[in-house]
Amino acid sequence: MEPSLQMADHPAAPPLEFPPDEVLVETRGRLGIVTLNRPKALNALSLGMIRALDQALAAFAAEAAVDAVLIRGAGEKAFCAGGDVRALVTAPADVDKDALARAFFAEEYRLNLHVHRYLKPFVALIDGVTMGGGCGLSLHSGFVVATERTMVAMPETVLGLFPDVGATWFLNQCPGEMGVYLGLTGRRLKAADLKAVGLASHFTPSPGLDALVDALAAESSLDHAVVSRILKAHDQDAGASPLLDDQAAIDRIFASDSVEAIVTALETETAPWAAEALHTIRRASPTSLRITLRQLREGRVFGSDVAAMLRIEYRLAVRSVAGHDFAEGVRAILIDKDNKPAWRPAQLDKVQDAWIDQFFVPFENPADELDVS
Repeated sequence: MEPSLQMADHPAAPPLEFPPDEVLVETRGRLGIVTLNRPKALNALSLGMIRALDQALAAFAAEAAVDAVLIRGAGEKAFCAGGDVRALVTAPADVDKDALARAFFAEEYRLNLHVHRYLKPFVALIDGVTMGGGCGLSLHSGFVVATERTMVAMPETVLGLFPDVGATWFLNQCPGEMGVYLGLTGRRLKAADLKAVGLASHFTPSPGLDALVDALAAESSLDHAVVSRILKAHDQDAGASPLLDDQAAIDRIFASDSVEAIVTALETETAPWAAEALHTIRRASPTSLRITLRQLREGRVFGSDVAAMLRIEYRLAVRSVAGHDFAEGVRAILIDKDNKPAWRPAQLDKVQDAWIDQFFVPFENPADELDVS
């Protein structure tokens, strides 16, 4: 029997410390720079790092000497591989995991909204792996610079979760049914694909990023027009997008009303992308797949109201973490790495509509809702 999806009263999550060098903050000229500096962990976000990032962005927003902000990741492998969700499962026994999860998602989502609403020009250099929480830090910004090393994905359904951090908004910015396809399958996108679907604004090869930062830092003022001019000067052709070749078939198949219908349609396709999509969907949590399709479809009615989308994502996140599939997905993929999660239920046709409904309804106590005021 699944646990109740209503929230219980818990003590607040304990304040978490993190090494101060995991988020580096500096000012160069009129440019504020934030660097995620946890390269051995692919710059994955801890709760402490989320808090430090939010504080840094608030400080730069209030600083008259800073005109624009740039965020990047240290190392050659990743911008940010996502939120450190493993920590939500492996926290010590004396830590209230429910309270930790609620604090983590609430503060992460508020940070995502902070980026989305940022008034000063905000530049994200997504050089390397960019997944989950890394997408939330970057794809809400006005300027997203990809490189030849960029790999973007939202693979949450194979972890027993759903594409969050405001993916309800940015995946739905993709043309046609592309966002539904990306959300259900977690397909990995390179720079050409990202530019083609509007998730990246510019392409600059990795060796040129230092020169790009230098050019921004050398300007006497950095309004949106100046930042746009400099990024355009460093922008290069990312090449053709393989993803666009599949657009017509993706739109047809992923417009289906149910995940089961999408699976049936994929089974009739012979293209390699369809086989890969089918393989991923069959590996993913059936509950997560059903949640994701509903989340993305219903989220379209909110238009540009990202705060409303994040409130719903918070309900989904809190309840998903309290369920079986999230812990099992993290165990199978991130801890034991046997890649054999035992989902409950294990088949799509066993996931009841009433069960999915419970994930979306408001909490009984309005105070438990995500505060994005």
